[in-house]
Amino acid sequence: MSSSGGATFKGGALSELPLEQVRTLLAVVDEGTFDAAAAALHVTPPAVSQRVKALERRTGRVLLLRTKPVRPTESGQVVVRFARQLARLERDARAELGISDTGEPAVLPVAVNADSLATWFLSALARIPDELRICFELRREDEDHTTSLLREGTVMAAVTSSPDAVSGCTVRRLGRMRYLPVASPQFVARRLGDWPRVPLGEVIADAPVVFFDRRDCLQDDFARKVTGGRGASPLRHYVPSSRGFVEAIEAGLGWGVVPQAQAEPLLRAGTLVLLDAERVMDVPLFWQQWKLDSPALAAMADAVVAAAATALDR
Repeated sequence: MSSSGGATFKGGALSELPLEQVRTLLAVVDEGTFDAAAAALHVTPPAVSQRVKALERRTGRVLLLRTKPVRPTESGQVVVRFARQLARLERDARAELGISDTGEPAVLPVAVNADSLATWFLSALARIPDELRICFELRREDEDHTTSLLREGTVMAAVTSSPDAVSGCTVRRLGRMRYLPVASPQFVARRLGDWPRVPLGEVIADAPVVFFDRRDCLQDDFARKVTGGRGASPLRHYVPSSRGFVEAIEAGLGWGVVPQAQAEPLLRAGTLVLLDAERVMDVPLFWQQWKLDSPALAAMADAVVAAAATALDR
């Protein structure tokens, strides 16, 4: 049996898969082990193992990597995504029919990048009507990597920099998040030499720099624009917090590229200096979500698009 290679299954369409087996696979992925899934489902571990093996025989694919915690294969991700979509539709249908007896709110897992989370995204969630009773489970991830969580079925929607739709998802353009290259006045005086009397490109590549994390490439991209190809200094600090990242630059640890919404108040206050007004960095953002006729998911999408229209550069 193959462990990956697409979503074509032997033995019929996804709709023909036994729901008990599909839900069991999802429980194993969510809980991390067969034993934990058995406890969550109130069955024995051998029963869980038998259901997963039966599902793998039916699909003709290996669906799980038996690691600790277990991980779905590429084919397993397809089934996990199907299981989550099925659960979402079932909850919506029960609610519309008035037969929901659990009283549980809708849980919507969403992937969002740290800068959106720190600037405009939470205001979008606040727009959603209270009567929908939605609980948000936010997963912070770089905008270049949030689509991987959609493919895995971990989240139902994501703010992403990719305009290319993940299979089974729709895409809507949100706008551009603008970033400004900044530093503190003290840092400029101490580490940027004779700038602005000399070109920024002659001093920026040797100056200490602040990055959000090792996936953050904005500072290197800016440095290459200014220097004509050379990246930022190897003397770099990593501060994986949107607020902490800005505070590190404000404190003089290094220069950095900061979201305009966070930079402008500090520029007006004089605690930050704009290094280059011409070479700003624009990151396009898109909203991707599962193709589901779900009132909760639709309400969240509308709220996110409306908030982005006022917060982002269109």
